[in-house]
Order: sequence, then C-alpha cells, then structure tokens
Amino acid sequence: MNVYSPSIAAQTGMADVIGADGKLVVPAEVEDAIRTLIRWAGDVPEREGLLDTPKRVARAWREYCAGYAEDPGLHLSRTFEEVGGYDEVVLLRDIPFQSHCEHHMAPIIGTASIAYLPKDRVVGISKLARVLHGFARRLQVQERLTAEVAQCIWDNLQPQGVAVVIEAQHGCMTGRGVRTHGVGMVTSRMLGCFLEDASSRKEVLSLMGRG
Repeated sequence: MNVYSPSIAAQTGMADVIGADGKLVVPAEVEDAIRTLIRWAGDVPEREGLLDTPKRVARAWREYCAGYAEDPGLHLSRTFEEVGGYDEVVLLRDIPFQSHCEHHMAPIIGTASIAYLPKDRVVGISKLARVLHGFARRLQVQERLTAEVAQCIWDNLQPQGVAVVIEAQHGCMTGRGVRTHGVGMVTSRMLGCFLEDASSRKEVLSLMGRG
C-alpha cells in the first residue's frame, strides 16, 4: 500500500514547505485543482468569497490526512512493566475520531473502543487514542481502519488479546446517494484470547457496553 511520507513527498516534488508567515505553502497545481472542482461544481472560484478557498481547502486536507506522515506503532514503543501484578483487561472506551472515506472523500465520524489483555507490560492509555488517530487521519474504509488499529496493538505490545470495536456514520451515505441519517456502521476485530475464547470475548464486549 502506498502511503504519504515526507521522503515520498520530497521525491515527487510535493514536500511540505512552511512560509515566512508560519503557514503551509500550497503548491500552485493543488490550488488549480481545487479551483477546477469549484468551477465544475457550478460556482466561480474568482468571486470574493472563494478567492482564498483553494488554500484553505488544501491546508485542511493536509490536516485531515496527517496520518500518512506518521507511524502509529511508534506511539506504543514506551511501555511499563511495573503494574502491581495487574493482569486484567485494559479498555479505552468511546474514543471519538474523524476520518474520510477513500471512495467519496466524505467524512466518517464515530467512536472506537480499544481493549487489550496485557501479558507483561502496559502502555499509557492516551497512546491507544493516538494509534487510532494515526490510522484515521488517512483515506480509509472502516473495515480496514478497525483491522489496522487492532493489528498495530497486537504487533507492538504482544498482549494476550486485542479487541477493537468501531461505530461510525458515513457522509457518503448521509449526504449523498441514499441520504439516510442516523445509521451507524459497526465493525470489530478480535485477536488472541478475545478471538479464541468465547468467555473472554463476552467479557470485553460487556465492558465496552456491547454485551
């Protein structure tokens, strides 16, 4: 899978440049592409209210897709072994996130619950949210996002089990096409004991409020 990184961007002549004003310099071809989209949508990019829109949109999308420039697994590199003998589920529930679908580039807005059963070490809880955001800030499909978060925790922490449940609403369904609001899509990925042992899976789902 090809993902954005500073080195790839530099090779293609699209590396980020910060101007004297401290703001991201937007390449002319990016601005032109956004003007083309505005014109194709039916408006006039030269009118007053839209003059600075290409720059604003480009900078916003660099924020939306900031996850391409990071390795989410690095957030899990610092762990702690002194946990007083704790060997039960660690759960961070209902973490809000925003992503964009790769099919229509429409918003995906939802929450994720991330749990793992440590083997001999734990990680700071904020790092679980950072892993989620690192993958969410890319063009995504919810199924892959769920799997990537779970696999990243599994590979880096090597716990006894990992469970990730994501529920989200998709702008490509609410704002276009079928235009159906209030529908949440739920995806899950279980690894280790949460996949292999029914009682462990039932326990973690109950803790997530999905008993």
